[in-house]
Amino acid sequence: MKSAEELNELARTAVDCAVAVHTALGPGLLESAYQACLAHELQCRGLFVETQVGLPVVYDTVKLEIGYRIDILVESSLILEIKGVEAIARVHRAQLLSYLRLSGCRLGLLLNFHVPLMREGIVRMVNGL
Repeated sequence: MKSAEELNELARTAVDCAVAVHTALGPGLLESAYQACLAHELQCRGLFVETQVGLPVVYDTVKLEIGYRIDILVESSLILEIKGVEAIARVHRAQLLSYLRLSGCRLGLLLNFHVPLMREGIVRMVNGL
């Protein structure tokens, strides 16, 4: 398990990469385009990146594969949920929080690329475990 300092450094790198992608592409594209470019940018910085990671729900000791997917998982520790929406809604925050709880990860970022400035599209969420 990564320390808080290591997680914060991963988050800073992820934000730097998101800004680079947003600067190059601007708003208005599909989420899948931002996801692919962000994954590439993170990999170029030497990080282990997985995309569309299956996330099972465990209910009553039964593991259910029902289609939940983490957009980007960095170093098996940081969840990046990619959005291309007018505004981050409560349901987006609830989704990321659920992903954090189900995965056991402590830190996640909602990254909305449909904004004029990337810093306006970043929401940081922590799972208190």
